[in-house]
Amino acid sequence: MDKLRLAIPISGNGTNLQSLIDSCSDPLFPAKIVIVLSDNPQAKGLLKARKAGIETIVIEEKCFETQSQYDAELSKIFKTKGIDLICLAGFMRLLSKSFCTMWHNKLINIHPSLLPAFKGLNAPKQAFDAGARFSGCSVHYVRPKIDSGPVIIQAVVPIMGNDTLKSITMKILEEEHRIYPEAIRLIADKKLNIQNGKVVITNHNYHLSSITNPTV
Repeated sequence: MDKLRLAIPISGNGTNLQSLIDSCSDPLFPAKIVIVLSDNPQAKGLLKARKAGIETIVIEEKCFETQSQYDAELSKIFKTKGIDLICLAGFMRLLSKSFCTMWHNKLINIHPSLLPAFKGLNAPKQAFDAGARFSGCSVHYVRPKIDSGPVIIQAVVPIMGNDTLKSITMKILEEEHRIYPEAIRLIADKKLNIQNGKVVITNHNYHLSSITNPTV
């Protein structure tokens, strides 16, 4: 079968990258990682990609005069590689409106909260400090406004009385590793579309209960 061709931009350790590498190692998974790109030459995730035999490239922002030039270089690379879907995995840069528009509905991200709650940086800490009873993670399409795109799938993480910020963060990360590959599978299998700014599952035989149920 023709597999969805993925690009994974990272900036750090690449824990979500590793979960995607593991998923793509399954011959039946409907996607493959073509390239891992980083803005940080010291990103540990680059080592994980190289160990898996995946092409890597480092594009540092300091080498470009403007963000638009940087983003244009990213687009050039992704187009050259025939990328179908860009999956941000801890890529610590804001992407320009023109980049998001060029890759409309071909650019996704995973965020450690139940969007639209707790957007932006340090989302687990935001939830913890607010005394929220539940947190979680969301895979969503990227739009120019931060963390505002249509949500594909989510996983719920209860915040228990004995939880610490560290324990909540680790539980959320575990769920991220579980749902990000499932979101890619949904897209690759053409199980969803976007209607009125919301993701709709188009195949009613596809159930997400195992993905979205809370982990207690």
